[in-house]
Amino acid sequence: MVPAVPPAALPRLTLVLGGARSGKSRQAEARVTAQSPPWIYVATAQAFDDEMTGRIAQHKARRADGWQTLEAPLDLAALVRAQADSTTPMLIDCLTLWLSNVMLAELNVSAACADLLDALTAARGPIVTVSNEVGLGIVPDNALARAFRDAQGRLNQDVAALADRVILMAAGLPLTLK
Repeated sequence: MVPAVPPAALPRLTLVLGGARSGKSRQAEARVTAQSPPWIYVATAQAFDDEMTGRIAQHKARRADGWQTLEAPLDLAALVRAQADSTTPMLIDCLTLWLSNVMLAELNVSAACADLLDALTAARGPIVTVSNEVGLGIVPDNALARAFRDAQGRLNQDVAALADRVILMAAGLPLTLK
């Protein structure tokens, strides 16, 4: 169960971090839906198998009416820029899947992250981003996984530095870091 979110206005940029199944998406959705609709849901996942198709369906099923879903598996910065002047609350779920898409597409990770950070900086907001905290586990046993962990850690730090609010989720409970 997600703790109640006060209906106060959202800051311009919020980052919700946590591990797998920590309640990140539910917390982010609750923060956005505490605002008046409509809301924009930016999906970064790609359904390459039945399991991921099921996860995407679960996320869609729990969202109430009032959401407009936009997909940005790779060019997230362009989508954020296209919405830059909007004051419609936007939820980006999630930066982790977006970054893995960028890496698997063999795009320039540094350039893509810098482009996204520039777009987030220019956007009016409110924007709530979701990202996995991947640096609390064991050191991965292969170079790609280590590169991903390192890139994700850097991206999380950079988005957190830009954010007005940062929330860490653990066992479904929010801890405000900033």
